[in-house]
Amino acid sequence: MLRGMGRLSVMDLAARVRKAPARCGTTRVVLIDGPAGSGKSTLGARLGQELGAQVVHGDDIYEGWEGLSTMWPILGHGILEPLSRHEHGAFGRWDWHAGRRAETICVPVADTLVIEGVGVGQRSAREFASVVAYVEAPPEVRLRRGVERDGESMRTQWERWHSREQVFLADEGVRGAADVIVDGTLPYFD
Repeated sequence: MLRGMGRLSVMDLAARVRKAPARCGTTRVVLIDGPAGSGKSTLGARLGQELGAQVVHGDDIYEGWEGLSTMWPILGHGILEPLSRHEHGAFGRWDWHAGRRAETICVPVADTLVIEGVGVGQRSAREFASVVAYVEAPPEVRLRRGVERDGESMRTQWERWHSREQVFLADEGVRGAADVIVDGTLPYFD
């Protein structure tokens, strides 16, 4: 278990993923979890590029701000379970503005898949994962990043989300089960 990797080399993490056994059919699944604003999307993008892998975003899975409790049907039944049977997965992207599912995102059987987002490392998903990474950052940094991205008018939503995610992540034991813990305030280097 590789833990406490403050300064993370994306190349080293990619090498670890390539050596890990596939646990979702023939696909190596990397779950990148942690609280909102911690740096999961940045790590996911860099790792996906290094591995030549598709990156699925939790923001496309959740059904809005209440979406943590409703993500398993998409994450599990729509993506992980089909891949474990060597079948393509698919799901409708959540349109946050329209409040409904939109276009279909296809998730084909591949060597590697990166899934990033709050709650993707939940217990039910971990059995399919080759590597679980947990990205963390101080609450004030995470809130600042969220407000910078979404605007000051979304501050209250971000604060509510942070409260919900804290309970969800603790209940699911994500941090304690992670193979890699990353300091999301430090730059990821090649």
